[in-house]
Amino acid sequence: MIQKDNVAEKIVCFLASIVVVFFLPLYSLVLWISKLLNHEIKWKLDDRSGPVKRYIVRNWLGSNATAQQHRIFIYFLLPSFSAFFVFVTFPFLHGLFLSLTNWSGLNTGSEIFIGLQNYVAIFKDARFAYSLYRTVLYSVMNIFAINVVAFFLAMLVTQELRFKNIYRAGFFMPNLIGGLVLGYIWQFIFNRALVSASEFFNPSLLISGETALVGLIIVVTWQYAGYIMMIYVAAIQNIPQDLIEASKIDGANAWQRLKTITLPLVAQAFTVSMFLTLVTSFKQFDTVMSLTQGGPGAIMTNWIGSMYGLAEMPVVQSTNLIAINIYQEAFSKYQMGVGQAKAIVFFIFLLAISLLQVYYNKRREVEL
Repeated sequence: MIQKDNVAEKIVCFLASIVVVFFLPLYSLVLWISKLLNHEIKWKLDDRSGPVKRYIVRNWLGSNATAQQHRIFIYFLLPSFSAFFVFVTFPFLHGLFLSLTNWSGLNTGSEIFIGLQNYVAIFKDARFAYSLYRTVLYSVMNIFAINVVAFFLAMLVTQELRFKNIYRAGFFMPNLIGGLVLGYIWQFIFNRALVSASEFFNPSLLISGETALVGLIIVVTWQYAGYIMMIYVAAIQNIPQDLIEASKIDGANAWQRLKTITLPLVAQAFTVSMFLTLVTSFKQFDTVMSLTQGGPGAIMTNWIGSMYGLAEMPVVQSTNLIAINIYQEAFSKYQMGVGQAKAIVFFIFLLAISLLQVYYNKRREVEL
């Protein structure tokens, strides 16, 4: 009985703490702002009021209906905006500052501002260039593989098949498995199960630096294709059946219906799916860490070594994607400032690639 009372008391204290820490300060802030704007300060307009003041008072600080609606909008936006600023905007800006220092993780609070030295160092690093090259290569192949498999599965499960809903659930289910667990499972499959099953899979794909990237693409495609499939399924089901039936009456075969009806009408789904797979591929970390740990070793590509003036090509990790490279720089070498600079460069690079992809796909939607 005493234990039950203690558990109930702890639960009540925990819930009360959540209310006090999160809700009461925000509620008090909203009330204070409302009182400040509506009661304590009298915003008046006269002939001497400029256009800026007129706009602010009429749209935000006045007592008219428009200003009140705008203030209510801000009140509802404040919780989400505050969380976004605290957990996204501020860390990003602080990380931008740390990328200009010699922060090592051990000298927190006593960092020295060194300007752009970290950025100069990473652009002189051939291993970082190789990591970026392998990430781009992996992303291109992975985007193609995932979208082709996902679209094929979507076409399959939108046919008149028995148990098609079970097929959809089965294809989607691998996406529910965490990347770390998935990597260890497929590591066993590649290194033990397939090798024992057939000589064709011996040696394992993960042993060679030339084939490890292919093994990684197989794993991620198996995991992520079911998720992208659901986007294509929704788009295909929105295609008017009258068009399909009319094309069949006109004698169009399956390929002609796919080319002239299905693909143009699911163009928006291609834009969304390619954006999702692009971002996911470039940020791939957990599956790589558990499947290959960035390895195995391989000789650096000749054109990268020549670009950096290397007389002899060093041994590098073949699946050392950019996220793994940043992690190792920051947490293995304790070069937090350099790692943060790499993260900023990666963010800018990924932002540019994503915007170009969306722009190109939007243009293709119009053309189709």
